[in-house]
Amino acid sequence: MSLKQTPSQTIGPFFSYGLTPEQSNYPNLSSLSSNSLLTDSTIGEKIRLEGKIFDGAGDIVSDAMIEIWQADAEGCYPDQQSSGKSNSSFAGFGRCDTGVDRQNKYIFETIKPGQIDTETAPHINVTIFMRGLLLHLFTRIYFSDEIRSNSTDTVLSAVPVARQKTLIARKVAGVIPATYVFDVFLQGENETVFFDI
Repeated sequence: MSLKQTPSQTIGPFFSYGLTPEQSNYPNLSSLSSNSLLTDSTIGEKIRLEGKIFDGAGDIVSDAMIEIWQADAEGCYPDQQSSGKSNSSFAGFGRCDTGVDRQNKYIFETIKPGQIDTETAPHINVTIFMRGLLLHLFTRIYFSDEIRSNSTDTVLSAVPVARQKTLIARKVAGVIPATYVFDVFLQGENETVFFDI
């Protein structure tokens, strides 16, 4: 008997009920994560990460869910030991529903990640879920003010130079906390680079 892979199904508009219920105002439900990855005692430079998701027609997607996963300020993921400092108050993982914000943005309150090794620039791992997708999408966010480390990052260097800009979040000048904008384009001329995992 030959077994075949179960076919994929599109992700419906219902996933926020189970994954981001507090943000979507579903009563009496609680989520395992939120769009804030930190507390007042989290060590590192506090930042705000925000952006919009654009479909192939250039319209803003109002019902996508974004997950992020990142290292702390010392370059350690939450399940690793920091060298001498505690990152126990840093979640390292968060979710945000674009339908919560009036402008359909995703917004995360987090810290700027450190380098996990000398060949990897500070970055945030991103997964995108939305209706119409058979499989979720994976990408990375790099930072516009990390020019030196971006130039030696092995993953970013593997992307054609003309497309690298689609992976770099722009720092907004003069805003506290530091705010980075990373818009995702699902198709078209500015299509974000997505990775096969």
